[in-house]
Amino acid sequence: MNAEIIAVGSEMLTPWRQDTNSLYVTERLNQLGVAVNFKTVVGDKPKHLVDAVRIALQRVDIVVTIGGLGPTEDDLTREAVAEALKASLKRNHELIAQLYARAATRRMTLTRNNEKQADVIEGAVVLENPNGSAPGQWLDTVYGEHRKLMLMLPGPPSELKPMMDEQCMPRLRKVLPKRYIATRVLKAALIGESVCDARIAPLYKEFTDVETTILAHLGDIQVNLMCAKPALDLARARVDSLASKIEEELDDFLYSSQGETLEQIVLYYLEMKGATLSAAESCTGGLISERLTSISGSSRSFVGGAVVYSNELKSEFADVPPSVLERHGAVSKETASALAEGIRERCDTTLGVGVTGIAGPTGGTPEKPVGLVYISVSDGKQTDVVERRFSGDRARIRAYAAQTALDLVRRKLM
Repeated sequence: MNAEIIAVGSEMLTPWRQDTNSLYVTERLNQLGVAVNFKTVVGDKPKHLVDAVRIALQRVDIVVTIGGLGPTEDDLTREAVAEALKASLKRNHELIAQLYARAATRRMTLTRNNEKQADVIEGAVVLENPNGSAPGQWLDTVYGEHRKLMLMLPGPPSELKPMMDEQCMPRLRKVLPKRYIATRVLKAALIGESVCDARIAPLYKEFTDVETTILAHLGDIQVNLMCAKPALDLARARVDSLASKIEEELDDFLYSSQGETLEQIVLYYLEMKGATLSAAESCTGGLISERLTSISGSSRSFVGGAVVYSNELKSEFADVPPSVLERHGAVSKETASALAEGIRERCDTTLGVGVTGIAGPTGGTPEKPVGLVYISVSDGKQTDVVERRFSGDRARIRAYAAQTALDLVRRKLM
């Protein structure tokens, strides 16, 4: 079974609002083994709405509309679905009475346009909405020669979520064939998206029943695997088999096989080894510390550190010798090494990480351009330092630097 979600509302075609309800609905449908093949955002124009519903009915088994069930002139989902199905709309007087009763309990005056919320499509089951005024509708119908399920849900999340969970999910379980979806998320750090795909494509192409999606973001590669089968153990077996092959191929680049973040993995290794970490950050401005401390319980392994932007604080907080700064400059492998060693000793931790660089857009020179970053990790016995040249704006360079630093710590712990 497959589905399409139609999010209704012209506001979602502007830069100021976006559809998030579809993520929730997708998650619930996936739990029932239903794959969402399409998501459509359509404005409040009657013809566009009707066209969107007709197209969806032609290509999927389940159509879910979100929004457009309210009392205003631009709430047109009921009318559009009725026209697409060539079905009639009938005003339900019991629903009208409920609307007026609801308004009375809230000491509100109900205007006549609210009554359109009681228009029910021929053959539809009304989905009660105790959290709002607009009821939803459920249709089990035939379009062309095929059976279709139509779910019409309100737009506010506080109304949509309980309606989906309490009224739609039980109905779907009764009518859908047993099917289960298994998923896995694998993550790799600091490997190019094209390089990653070139290495694993021969593997996932052999698993035609597993959907593989590769996403890249700021030094992080996410490989999503999804498989649907009549039994959950069959779906899991296929996903796990492909995941195992990908893990072997990506080797040290892979840091997570269950969707964990890089900072979670770093903290996991620190705790497993009984080790601690401190950080001296210049160009990253605390991004490494922020990522680590976003994880509950991180204080067991990450003790803290310092943002040392000025040369004076590099010396005062991380014991960088002034002679190193004078001879090599603030952005140098020598300063990065001194930052890692100094903060480790100052904080009395197993490992210290130091970062210094030029995040731009100003401050670069021909010898030391914008994007030049030095990252160092020290364990007291050996200090490793790498030079990287990142492209992009200030935020991108800083994010890449923090990602690289965390990955170097992970590799050091491995």
